[in-house]
Amino acid sequence: MNHTVNAATLALALGTAMGIASVPATASEMHGQETSGNEKCYGVALKGQNDCMAGGGVTCSGSSKTDYQANAWKLVPAGTCTKMSSPTSPTGYGQLEAFEGTSA
Repeated sequence: MNHTVNAATLALALGTAMGIASVPATASEMHGQETSGNEKCYGVALKGQNDCMAGGGVTCSGSSKTDYQANAWKLVPAGTCTKMSSPTSPTGYGQLEAFEGTSA
């Protein structure tokens, strides 16, 4: 019986380890660093499709209240943010930092 318990424990431990390894980065991890080859782009996410927060009104992934919210960011390929359309941005394009938005 001792071998059965040990085998079951080992199987559970391995299953748990594999499950944890397959989970993507949490929102708090994403908030502190970009994924390789990507950058945070503010003002380009549609309502509820942001990747994480930048300030008040946005707590994390999927919580933006409006399209192109100025303090909500989305990960985009590096070098593309400031070329993406953002009707709330003062420049009309995505920004690398949160900004004061205008009405879309």
